[in-house]
Amino acid sequence: MINRRHIRVKVMQSVYALLQSKSDNLTKEENFLYNSIDKMYDLYVLLLCLLVEVRDMEEKYLEIAQKKFLATTEELNPNTKFIDNKLLELLATSVSLNDYRDTHKLNYWELDDEYVKEIWKKLKESSFFKTYLKSEQASFQEDKEFIILFFKEIIAPNEKLADYLEDKNIGWVDDIPFVNTWIVKTLKQLNSNKPFVLGSLYKDDDDKKFVLDLFRKVVLNHTDYEKLIEDKTPNWDTDRIAKMDIILIKMAICEFLNFPSIPTRVTINEYIEIAKDYSSEKSSFFINGVLDKILKELTASKKINKIGRGLL
Repeated sequence: MINRRHIRVKVMQSVYALLQSKSDNLTKEENFLYNSIDKMYDLYVLLLCLLVEVRDMEEKYLEIAQKKFLATTEELNPNTKFIDNKLLELLATSVSLNDYRDTHKLNYWELDDEYVKEIWKKLKESSFFKTYLKSEQASFQEDKEFIILFFKEIIAPNEKLADYLEDKNIGWVDDIPFVNTWIVKTLKQLNSNKPFVLGSLYKDDDDKKFVLDLFRKVVLNHTDYEKLIEDKTPNWDTDRIAKMDIILIKMAICEFLNFPSIPTRVTINEYIEIAKDYSSEKSSFFINGVLDKILKELTASKKINKIGRGLL
């Protein structure tokens, strides 16, 4: 499921796009924001399905090899350990996974199977694939560990696959690292005694509501937040401050004032970490300094109302 940090990243991107375009169609932008998050779920499903597609390609290869006129002994009696992998069977027989793929028409691997072939060839060439086939163990745990290694070593770092996915949806360029981590976590949690069922995109309704609340409140109050920032950066011309830094500070101010259940320290830490990935090298220090000043002023003027102990 999507976490709060990635929600903040998605909101940050949408706020930036809206302010740059000077759009006043808030509903349209909100729908676009939700859609961009939904598309991330498509990516998650696509990559899970890719694992099964590679297995199916191996199965077809073995079947063709068996029918060769001069098939070798190895080809006539192939090692089927990989295509019998119990974890892959869970994915292949998952009703929810297959239904989601079909309903959303995620037939990418059928239309562009050269990328499946690319991953399949890389897997066949790997030393850990050969080691796996030679192993005489037959456990779900071994199958799981192999598939996790396969994903981490072959699929996640594949640049051709990443370029292909980015061409399909430019928004995925920022989603791929998060979704890769999400998939590894999912694979680790699979159990041989339970069918695989797709989980929810959001942890709960509060997280889904957080998306819209944060976006809307930042956009509607961004001029007021900008005045706060200007007061705390008297020696800085706002045009010299990175636009992304300004947006991240505005989002943090919004959380200070409008989200009583989120500790101020959590808010500051989250936006410092996001700045490290999406802004300039020194942004995290600048943002930390400005937010510290703003937090002191808002606290002194009793404008911050947090629920529970230790939330300041």
